[in-house]
Amino acid sequence: MKEKTISVNRRDFLKTGAIAGGGLFIGFNWVACKSDMPVVEVLKAYPKEWINFDAYIKIGETGLVTIMSQNPEIGQNIKTSMPMIVAEELDVAWKDVVVEQAPLNIEWYERQVAGGSQSIRQGWETLRKAGASVRHILVEAAAKQWEVDASECSVTEGVVSHSDGRSIGYGELAKSAKEIALPEEVKLKDPKDFKIIGKSKKNVDLNGILTGKPLFGIDFTRDGMVYAAAMRPPSFGMTLVDFDDADARKVTGVIDVIKFGDKIAVVAKNTWAAFKGKKLLKANWKQSDKAEDSTYHSNTLKEYLVKKSEKPRRIDGDVEAAFKSADEVIERIYEAPFLPHNCLEPMNFFADVRQDRVELIGPIQTPKWTESRVAELLGRDIKDIDVEMTRMGGGFGRRLYGDFALEAAEISSLIKKPVKLTFSREDDMLAGTYRPASAYKFKVGIKDKKINAYHLTEACFNGEMFPPMESNFPCGAIPNYRVDCHKIETNISTGAWRAPYANFLAFAEQAFLDELSGILEKDPVEFRMELLDMAKENPIGEAHNYDIEKMKGVIKLAAEKSNWNTNKKNKGFCAYYSHNTYVAEVAEVEMDNGQPVIKKITCAVDCGIVINPIAAINQIEGGILDGIGHAMFGEFEIKEGKAQASNFNNYRMIRMGDIPEIETYFVESNNDPTGLGEPTLPPAGGAVANAIHAAMGKRLYKQPFINEIGLLG
Repeated sequence: MKEKTISVNRRDFLKTGAIAGGGLFIGFNWVACKSDMPVVEVLKAYPKEWINFDAYIKIGETGLVTIMSQNPEIGQNIKTSMPMIVAEELDVAWKDVVVEQAPLNIEWYERQVAGGSQSIRQGWETLRKAGASVRHILVEAAAKQWEVDASECSVTEGVVSHSDGRSIGYGELAKSAKEIALPEEVKLKDPKDFKIIGKSKKNVDLNGILTGKPLFGIDFTRDGMVYAAAMRPPSFGMTLVDFDDADARKVTGVIDVIKFGDKIAVVAKNTWAAFKGKKLLKANWKQSDKAEDSTYHSNTLKEYLVKKSEKPRRIDGDVEAAFKSADEVIERIYEAPFLPHNCLEPMNFFADVRQDRVELIGPIQTPKWTESRVAELLGRDIKDIDVEMTRMGGGFGRRLYGDFALEAAEISSLIKKPVKLTFSREDDMLAGTYRPASAYKFKVGIKDKKINAYHLTEACFNGEMFPPMESNFPCGAIPNYRVDCHKIETNISTGAWRAPYANFLAFAEQAFLDELSGILEKDPVEFRMELLDMAKENPIGEAHNYDIEKMKGVIKLAAEKSNWNTNKKNKGFCAYYSHNTYVAEVAEVEMDNGQPVIKKITCAVDCGIVINPIAAINQIEGGILDGIGHAMFGEFEIKEGKAQASNFNNYRMIRMGDIPEIETYFVESNNDPTGLGEPTLPPAGGAVANAIHAAMGKRLYKQPFINEIGLLG
């Protein structure tokens, strides 16, 4: 880590949250933003003709440049950040760039997926080369026109210049450059020469979002389409026996009611009529398996925690022998419930299944996979399927699965009409794809006031932690180390939920390490640094999954910026590595009438090169708030196979009054960028839990914390 860091506070960018007239007022003050973010950006004249150079770039005769953004935009701002990378290497002024959502085309684009915090990381080199290659042939075209060597030319913001003073814009060069073959290899910029990367650029869709333009899937309409709502089994494991749709058909606007699988669709002239008709359906259901409940889930998880898996995920040394010789053995169990995703925009999709084509339009994180699944569902050639991506109002893993797109396609194929399927909030929460309920048991042997044995056991419904998480910190520092995982089958649908597995494991592990530091009478930060030094000086077993110096770097930075060494009162520390990014967070809690109030989070991040600082801050703060909110309040009980929370009146999300001040510090780096959509969420729960212990003296072992600390309201 370099000594110099980049410090960013939300107040440097936006002034938000003023209350006016009894309602919520959010004020955007662009004048208060960085100087390279003007209130109005003047574009060149719109061209009459575009010259396409590759899958990413087309240039008009006026010098205006269109850059395609290849991946789904889920709120992570890649529709801005990915074109910034192309524009940087193309060397065009950002004010002269127009951004468009790229079509689904895996022959042109390598990875059109929004998930795993991988969009920028995976696209980095390809995007740079795309811009640099077109810049190269534009310079070659200018050199050819001037009959000079290309090495004598330079480029600045879309203008090629020669040392003799001549210059020409990209717009004038586009046609002739198009005749020159793109190079197989091209020189990329030195990061010190970046002009766009590292500078905050506002969201390219911001004006459209603020003025209500139809950017999201929920906004999409088409002349002649109908609307659908679907009734699904009321609890997991149920199948449809029969139904009565007489009352539903009486609703003004309802066109038809159809059965598809174990579901019933109400088709109408508008969404309201479809929702109203669905409420009037009468259906009989059969429970195929024993209905599960939260008590069963909790008991089953604990049963598996006492077992050893047939094949350990990792084993260093002899853990059992070390436990037998230990001076003290400590065991702790941590538990978390199923959780819904709660995207602001409910699931929705448009489908038009015709004899010649199948057209699908909507918010989806996995367009290619959805395309292939729809082809299989309908028995169609995949070449007949077109998937178009809209902007998404959140995803968090829920929109990876595309069940809603398949439902829309099936309904359209049955009614022979274009249809827009929309979930209600209750549909989303009751028939969703949840974060798996899971539990972790930590067993540690202490010998001569040092950790000599460490055994982590995971029990998880429908899943196991992703490799190589079993090789994460603190492995490599402890001589006897074992990880066991148990996958338990359930008929409750589960799937990826923001920062899969790490979202809860980080809290469990980091809360446990904090407790161990107290038992060993060590400062929590110093304790972690000692373990890292041990892993560096005398690494144990197989290779570990983290960079020791990067981990130490964010730990030092967070401790320094939070004034940890001079004031630890009511503070909690947490550091975690996930999705290729290193994060350390310090939470500060104050007690108010016996209730803990989270006042501040100090966050240090090593994510390589920061492409767009304001977008990075949005991701970091969003992850922290999501992590705090669900760790504190995310209660989701299951009874007789049915979720008991169906809307935000009975499922508490984080509220405006719960939001702490957040300060973020980036480690300055020229390393390739890594992910930011997920890595700040996992450590948030651990930092808060450790701060609550510091303030209240109470250790937390089960999420949500609200039940363990008796939080009011």
